[in-house]
Amino acid sequence: MAYFDHAATTPMLPGAIEAMTRALSTTGNASSLHTSGRRARRAVEEAREDIADALGARPSEVIFTSGGTESDNLAVKGVYWARRTDRRRRVVASGVEHHAVLDTVQWLAEHEGAEVTWLEPDELGRIRPEALADVLDDDVAVVTAMWANNEVGTINPVAELAALAAARGVPLHTDAVQALGAVPVDFSASGASALTLSGHKVGGPYGVGLLLLGRDVPTTPLLHGGGQERDVRSGTLDVPAIVALATAVRHAVTEQLAHAGELAALRDELVAEVRRAVPDVVLNGDPVLRLPGNAHLTFPGCEGDSLLMLLDAKGIECSTGSACTAGVAQPSHVLLAMGVDPVPARGSLRFSLGHTSTPAEVRELAGTIGPVVERARTAGIAGMKRLKAEV
Repeated sequence: MAYFDHAATTPMLPGAIEAMTRALSTTGNASSLHTSGRRARRAVEEAREDIADALGARPSEVIFTSGGTESDNLAVKGVYWARRTDRRRRVVASGVEHHAVLDTVQWLAEHEGAEVTWLEPDELGRIRPEALADVLDDDVAVVTAMWANNEVGTINPVAELAALAAARGVPLHTDAVQALGAVPVDFSASGASALTLSGHKVGGPYGVGLLLLGRDVPTTPLLHGGGQERDVRSGTLDVPAIVALATAVRHAVTEQLAHAGELAALRDELVAEVRRAVPDVVLNGDPVLRLPGNAHLTFPGCEGDSLLMLLDAKGIECSTGSACTAGVAQPSHVLLAMGVDPVPARGSLRFSLGHTSTPAEVRELAGTIGPVVERARTAGIAGMKRLKAEV
């Protein structure tokens, strides 16, 4: 099997598995005052300090959550609620965000009276600083723009965007789930007010993530209860998962430069091999300023879902990167926002590489993709003929 879906989830690192396994054998609620509780609390705080040190943050700015979706919701909703006034009700969000942000912003518009300004990307999927500057005003409660796009891999100029927002006194949240381990991530240097990360994207466990949240950023909690995590995120702390997350974060930061170089070389080989087999394939996103492990490709004349299933039958796993509603494939909202026509947009696949990816997997894809695309195109032509006959 060749696995090209590391952007969805990547295998746990051996070190993270070992750390989690050790912690699973211990007992203690980190909020308890007895010996076992204090031991659990010490493990959490050591993990918090390690993560803060690795990411250029203060330990008090590390808020543990259940993952990227919760962190995005907490940042966008929480900051909006805390800063909302009669005059300040606007959310500025990029139109190419992950649905954990898109749907959160839309929910605020539908249920909380938020006014939304969508920042459209350029043709490479990037949010330009001038686009943000044009829409900032005193009525903006929060800005959210991802560090790196989860579909096409384009990297945004987060520090420039955050500086523009800060100059107007507006907090900026950035979803950096795909960025950690691929590019340098420093919370303080970025200027962001809030930053989202997820464990299972960097070799940690499922179901744990974090929100880096500036101490001076007002935030209304989503959950109420025990008052854990600065009273911003109540709930019993998952000590084993947090310990494993810290191990994965430290590894991602320490190995980032070498790992990114290796992944970029392997990705370039993948793109070159696919182009040799399918000369008219199109690479989406920025050709240079992109995630090192991301290759988002459009295959003209094909349906992405058909390609995915044909490849899966051959033991090659990847992603369409698009939503599926009621069984009807929809073109990626990211590609549409970039100005790609809906028809070719539906014929796209995302191949994402990670720490277990190998040249042998790329060779396996290279030997398979040509015949698979040919079969998908033939099926597509036959389907169009049937549709025309029915009409």
